[in-house]
Amino acid sequence: MSLYIDADACPVKAEAEKVATRHGLRLYIVSNGGLRPSSNPLVETVIVPEGPDVADQWIADRAGAGDVVVTGDIPLAAKCVEAGAQVLRHNGEAFTAANIGQQLAMRDLMADLRAADPFRQGGGGKGFTKADRSRFLDALERAIRAAAR
Repeated sequence: MSLYIDADACPVKAEAEKVATRHGLRLYIVSNGGLRPSSNPLVETVIVPEGPDVADQWIADRAGAGDVVVTGDIPLAAKCVEAGAQVLRHNGEAFTAANIGQQLAMRDLMADLRAADPFRQGGGGKGFTKADRSRFLDALERAIRAAAR
């Protein structure tokens, strides 16, 4: 069992490292650079070449049943769910076989709406809160237990 973090703009890397260490899990923090490597022997910082979705592809090629993936990228989440991994957003919401189709459809709809109206302002989403961090930690514990089964 391994834990994969899609690290670009991930606000819960430190929390994931603490949980992975407590469980003795290998943690892969994947990005295209700009991260300070951890001195933890269970943590591997993976720097992939620049390019669209290169980090996502690296994770998708490796994650499978018994693994946990943390990402906000819906297409990556879909690939990992299909491969049998437990997949979480940074706020603890789970991507599952039951909800990933709706998530992809909503993502595509919003992309179409933005493309159709060049003056449409991007919302940027909600801020990340202490409650989100707490939900993430709880959800990560549950996902690790589920992946171990």
